[in-house]
Amino acid sequence: MSDPIQAPAPQAVVVDGYVPVIDLGLDRPSRPEQRASVVRAVAQACETSGFFVVTGHGVPQRMIDRLHGAARTFFAGPQQVKERVAASPLEPLQHGYSAYGGLEMYCASRLGESEGAQDTRVLVSRNQWPDQPRFREAFLDYYEAVSQLSLKVMGLMASSLGMPADWFDDKFDRHMTPLGINYYPALAEPPPPGALRNEEHTDFGTVTVLHQDDGPGGLQVLDQEGGWLDVPPIPGTFVINLGRLMTMWTNDRWPSTVHRVVMPRPDQIHRDRVSVAFFFQPNSEALIECVPSCADEDSPPRHPGVRSGDYFTARSRRAFVRRSMLLKTQQNGTP
Repeated sequence: MSDPIQAPAPQAVVVDGYVPVIDLGLDRPSRPEQRASVVRAVAQACETSGFFVVTGHGVPQRMIDRLHGAARTFFAGPQQVKERVAASPLEPLQHGYSAYGGLEMYCASRLGESEGAQDTRVLVSRNQWPDQPRFREAFLDYYEAVSQLSLKVMGLMASSLGMPADWFDDKFDRHMTPLGINYYPALAEPPPPGALRNEEHTDFGTVTVLHQDDGPGGLQVLDQEGGWLDVPPIPGTFVINLGRLMTMWTNDRWPSTVHRVVMPRPDQIHRDRVSVAFFFQPNSEALIECVPSCADEDSPPRHPGVRSGDYFTARSRRAFVRRSMLLKTQQNGTP
């Protein structure tokens, strides 16, 4: 889930130290000194770009491959079948299928599996599962694995802020995270100059855990000099970036950096692309206010406290309105 932001003209380069690759070591036993090294690396990445790539994350590759396979089967199916699970425009979590521009999406969450929502004012809909063998199983298995990874990342972040490793745990024990599968179809002809697959934006959750396949056209992040860095897919990794809630939690110490998805080169437009984004969102009732270690007399809290569910609902509805306006513009053929 994201907010659009204007950004300078493209100037793409290869990924550099600005988006480091960090071995979390979660797939094997670790010693205290190894964890301390990881904490330092995570802190440095969060203080500079707010983006890093992780290996050693402990999520089985077979689980990732199974979800990607199920997603490709779904998006390759008839449009009328996808429309049967269309998301309601009135529902903030956007459970189900939606499409705008050159992007198709499917979204579900743990809240959509529960009989009762945490807060019925904002979280009311059930997940809408495609009539496709093993899709739901693949989705929920992946969801649970990346949820556990996200909690461990939050523990590393808590430590890097000088807080106990479990400081964030009770803010996520009933989290309301949406998991979105993004599908970028192959193109029939080269896109117009300056076109993007997903516009410049920042995410508005806490952290986003992204898995991207090797399809052409991909993620770019805006660096501190106003240029664009490619974040190419690296086999066996996830990309992690900070959302606005983490910037608020850290009193602006950690940035939520602008990023986008670019179009493929003209010789690659015949290939499609799939990415899977886990937008880690705290419990609906969790109060987002400055982490104690991020404020003092010289740097008091800069953001008023806000409930996670209220913030998410407002941002989600704003994003939906913007997408609707974009789709209407494209359908009318107006600039």
